[in-house]
Amino acid sequence: MEITVISAQGLKNKSSGPFSHRLRPFITITTYPSITSCNGDKKGGIYSTRIDDQGGMNPTWGDKFFVPIDTAFLANRYSCIYLELYTKRLVMGRVLLGWCQIPVTDIGFPPEGSVMHLSYRIRARDGTRGQGIVNLAIKLTGFPLAGSQMLSDSNHQKAPQTSHTVIGIPVTVFSHWNFCQ
Repeated sequence: MEITVISAQGLKNKSSGPFSHRLRPFITITTYPSITSCNGDKKGGIYSTRIDDQGGMNPTWGDKFFVPIDTAFLANRYSCIYLELYTKRLVMGRVLLGWCQIPVTDIGFPPEGSVMHLSYRIRARDGTRGQGIVNLAIKLTGFPLAGSQMLSDSNHQKAPQTSHTVIGIPVTVFSHWNFCQ
């Protein structure tokens, strides 16, 4: 799967300390559950955008990541892509600004090579509504159309023919606190 982290908008600087006047945001991406290979090794990992020193409350990245997934990940309705938004501080290091989950059901089984543009509201650490929206582009790669159609039929869902707007609603698959520890 190819994930492009395009931008974020409407972010808010939560801290007002002497060294925190400027947002230097970046995003990390992980998959849940982590993808493991046949011998038990984890294939996935944590992917991170570069720090945007210029964008402030409306950063842009355009960073592209190739995240290895398999058909089991797409078929599991509890699978998700987990994004965390941080700012890099001079004294405190990285500080979590918010997070969001992209359920695999929002991705569905688009035709091979088609790009889905998704936007999600950033959630605060405790899961309440946070400040800002993150914009992504997702493209499935390496999955033949026949395989996608077969998986779609097995889930009794119709494969989407066109892109559509998705509103992200937090899904409690795991506790945010347990996931980060």
